Amino acid sequence: MINIRLGGQRQSLCPFWLWTLFLKYDADSLIIKWCSKDHDDQKYREDISMVSWKNLDTLASYQNLVGKDPVDLKEAMTGERGADRVARYSIPMAAGLTYNYGAKAVDDTVLEGLQALAEEAQLIDKYAALYNGEMINTGEKRLVLHQLTRGQLGDDVVADGVNKREFYVGEQKKYQDFARKVHAGEITNAAGEKFTTVVQIGIGGSDLGPRAVYIALENWARANNTLKMEAKFISNVDPDDASAVLNAVDVAHSIFVLVSKSGTTLETLTNESFVKDALKKAGLDPSRHMIAVTSETSPLAKSSDYMAAFFMDDYIGGRYSSCSAVGGAILSLAFGPEVFERFLNGAAEQDKLCKNANIYENASLMDALIGVYERNILGYSCTAVLPYSQALSRFPAHLQQLDMESNGKSVNRFGQPVNYVTGPVIFGEPGTNGQHSFYQLLHQGTDIIPLQFMGFRNSQIGNDVDIQGSTSQQKLCANVAAQIVAFACGKDDTDPNKKFSGGRPSSIIIGDQLTPEALGAILAHFENKVMFQGFVWNLNSFDQEGVQLGKVLAKRVLAHDTDGALKSYSELLNI
Repeated sequence: MINIRLGGQRQSLCPFWLWTLFLKYDADSLIIKWCSKDHDDQKYREDISMVSWKNLDTLASYQNLVGKDPVDLKEAMTGERGADRVARYSIPMAAGLTYNYGAKAVDDTVLEGLQALAEEAQLIDKYAALYNGEMINTGEKRLVLHQLTRGQLGDDVVADGVNKREFYVGEQKKYQDFARKVHAGEITNAAGEKFTTVVQIGIGGSDLGPRAVYIALENWARANNTLKMEAKFISNVDPDDASAVLNAVDVAHSIFVLVSKSGTTLETLTNESFVKDALKKAGLDPSRHMIAVTSETSPLAKSSDYMAAFFMDDYIGGRYSSCSAVGGAILSLAFGPEVFERFLNGAAEQDKLCKNANIYENASLMDALIGVYERNILGYSCTAVLPYSQALSRFPAHLQQLDMESNGKSVNRFGQPVNYVTGPVIFGEPGTNGQHSFYQLLHQGTDIIPLQFMGFRNSQIGNDVDIQGSTSQQKLCANVAAQIVAFACGKDDTDPNKKFSGGRPSSIIIGDQLTPEALGAILAHFENKVMFQGFVWNLNSFDQEGVQLGKVLAKRVLAHDTDGALKSYSELLNI
């Protein structure tokens, strides 16, 4: 039977022997029916999601927002008016975090318009379609299941005859059992000695997310006696990257995690060869030091070159893969499975909160909608991510990929050009270091750049000193509070060079401490923010065709199949 979801209820109809059917009922909207086939017993599971996929500029609620008067943020944030906004414009998140948007250029009228936009665009219905296993990745004709690695939000999702939640949990158990055996000394090197270091070999989403998470929790783990193994990462095909890491570790006591879904990624396989060569030169058997994270159909899956293989699938994109085996294997080895599970629990809790259709109670949805308002109504082209936590030093780099690879698109989910701007440029640096770098432009430059702060009341390690009446952590928090108000309210001065115009919007995620649960919630918050924005813009946020052309041309260069400018640049670089 076909299961049709209407108003949250499932209705049954007769079966259709189809794979994927698109029913177009007007110029900009589609109903998608996804059929997945069990190849063994010819059973079919089919879902029809009754949602409309329309371009942003066709929505009446968007046109209403265009006509609203902009908020004078400087005036709104001055004096007691500002205090009232900070108190009212706040939403609880998972893991005890809070999202505060008091310093954003919105008011109650704008927020009512954003609620209407969320409803007309059916954002929560589209989220439900995603986690219930409907075909959301239209470019590659795939499900989108990264949330399923950390919890089940809706129906069982069965693809290719496999219950995907059970599959992800099964792989999680496998790499966690492996990690426990390594920690217990049941899996050792050839000399019977324990492994002390784990090195991930991967690029893009196989590096940026897991690396950001490891760095974010490394000091916390040391302070809480849960750092089991030191972790390193090799990503760039630049030989100096691999050489530097290999020179910094004891290869005889290191496990190397090769991450490649296809098993054919050029940069990753090149670095694997680099590592294998180093192991052989040290008189070691590479197969006693390497594991693989790959797909079940890749050439790595059953290779004798690896101690073990842990699997992912095509339904989780690289930039969304930190909660899968891509992040799970190295993070379980580094911190222990229990810490990784705490991280997953924080993400799962935030995912659940994202089901709420009320934007005043859904931080990720509110953050997404304000971002759309800033991009499409106010015309701001960038967003700066500013964590006041050194532990989150690599988190802006992860968010660059997450946001810009997902929503850096100029065609909608059906391949049609859009007539409005989409994803912003993302950049960032931890505070307070960033204050002495690019904050000059943020405060007094010609462009207004929205700011996303993150801050914690307590440090991870707990070691601090009191100097001039305040601790280092208090000084850190004082700086983020001061910056929010300085950006919003500015400062008048008779010297134009010392005048701050203000009106620079920001939000902040605040927590007590950066714990595994808090980090998981932050990761899920931004994943879901990007997802909701993609829905609003009617984009496919889950493919990345923009990365392909350069790869193709690079292969031509290496094959000496070049002409014109490509040949000239190749000769300049002595290729």
